[in-house]
Amino acid sequence: MAKRFDSLSEQHINFILTQKIFFVGTAAADSRVNVSPKGMDTLRVLDDRRVAWLNVTGSGNETAAHVEIDPRMTLMFCAFEGPPLILRLYGRARAIHLNDPEWNELYALFNPLPGARQIFELAIDLVQTSCGAGVPLYQYQGDREELNEWSRKKGEDGVRQYWLEKNQLSIDGLPTHIAEKNAQLAD
Repeated sequence: MAKRFDSLSEQHINFILTQKIFFVGTAAADSRVNVSPKGMDTLRVLDDRRVAWLNVTGSGNETAAHVEIDPRMTLMFCAFEGPPLILRLYGRARAIHLNDPEWNELYALFNPLPGARQIFELAIDLVQTSCGAGVPLYQYQGDREELNEWSRKKGEDGVRQYWLEKNQLSIDGLPTHIAEKNAQLAD
């Protein structure tokens, strides 16, 4: 049975901290719903009502486009090992870019990753757990290094150029504003 909570308990936080993957769901009113898997030790619990996750450069930038228009976000964690559990965090998110005043403070919470482009902070308004008995068991073997290697090979200037070429619009044509939000860095 699903249970609802106003904030994260210590048990919820401990569960989150042991997960190697989580999923991010966002959408604007007229856009496709985007669900993205995230890993690479990119999530931090800030307190019982806030989490932050580091977003690295990828093929798209859907989350940034959606949050610009509608800040609703859901994060989902599933137990792929151990007792079954699904934990969802519902709330409102904001994107923090490299030029934003709070970037340095939040980025310091993460291990530096090449290609870091945004940090999303989620203000949680609902925590929901459910049984997760239908989620299969998987064994964690390690993080993939391909994305980090790609970003290192491109270098900072190459990654910024990639943002300009590939990360300015969502698949539905919604702007991400990555060029304007990081204008100083692109000069």
